[in-house]
Amino acid sequence: MTILSGPHLWPASRAGATLTVDLAAIADNYRLLCGKVNAAVCAAVVKADAYGLGAEQVAPVLERAGAREFFVAHVDEGIALRKIVSAETRITVLHGPRPDAAAECVYFDLRPVLNSLDQVDLWKREALRQQSPLDAVLQVDSGMSRFGLSRKDVGDLADDPERLGGIRTNLIMSHLACADDPANPANKMQRQRFLEMAAMLPPAPLSLSASSGIFLGSAYHMGLVRPGAALYGIAPNTEAANPLKQVVRLQARVLQLRNVDVGEGVGYGLTYQPEGPRRIATVAVGYADGFSRQNGGTGCAWFGDIRLPIVGRVSMDSLALDVSAVPEALLHADMHVDLIGARRSVDDVAAAAGTIGYEILTSLGGRYYREYTE
Repeated sequence: MTILSGPHLWPASRAGATLTVDLAAIADNYRLLCGKVNAAVCAAVVKADAYGLGAEQVAPVLERAGAREFFVAHVDEGIALRKIVSAETRITVLHGPRPDAAAECVYFDLRPVLNSLDQVDLWKREALRQQSPLDAVLQVDSGMSRFGLSRKDVGDLADDPERLGGIRTNLIMSHLACADDPANPANKMQRQRFLEMAAMLPPAPLSLSASSGIFLGSAYHMGLVRPGAALYGIAPNTEAANPLKQVVRLQARVLQLRNVDVGEGVGYGLTYQPEGPRRIATVAVGYADGFSRQNGGTGCAWFGDIRLPIVGRVSMDSLALDVSAVPEALLHADMHVDLIGARRSVDDVAAAAGTIGYEILTSLGGRYYREYTE
């Protein structure tokens, strides 16, 4: 196993916690997803700095695993990624070109997703300015009411094909709203609506599924799938065991140990008051580090196979753990506990905080020492 030191603010010896990212697990997850979609192209979504884990470290690993199609959200994410991956890869910008960024898309070889007729017209003007046809993705709104061309917009393009003059449509896409709920009838409804709308547009490969959609079956795979969260170990749904490898481990340092007796409280508001004497550890991770305040009283850490409940409210820079179950001989300031790890996944942390794994990953703060293993 190779350990690569990543970008960090402080040396490991002085950081309050270490975030370890398993790059080999990300590559394995990508290969697993490729195996599920067979003939469909399996892209890799690395927006939001590879879901907070570092696109500079993650994207080359995905490319070595076989990814040739990458998706980001913003133009500037695409510009940054173009400096990281090879010229043979294709980078698609989900938000499309802003009025003052069309030329940058061309210069940095970024393919925009056109979500509105305004963006279609903008990209056509850029093609005329470049005096060359330009690649693009057309996104249609199949029922999520977020991004994409409406049914009326698609009808307008079908009635006036010249409006797409100078635009090479090489993908038509949409996005499922309820793919994490396999039994939801909205999935079949969106699929049918997507196929109907795509049939009105120039022939091109189709893409409907992101991470969860891949697990709805081959009818949803079409020409290209766009996994993001699944690459980073987040469960595609709650209907079955998670088949993906966990990617991150968060080990936090204990700053101080103390005894708390009956009648005493812990943390802001003194919301935790023990019914008997307890051993309490203050740990150097808080909500400023992306560890949600909602974990107070619901979340936990682990020390080996010993569960350590989070007690009281999570503070900006720290939280408190009940470490009474740990043998006294093993307790000491500067010891490490696992807030995310083999016994507590990103999805577990999200459930305790009342959110989703996506938010946990993308919120992990910049004060961790980061270590990448491959």
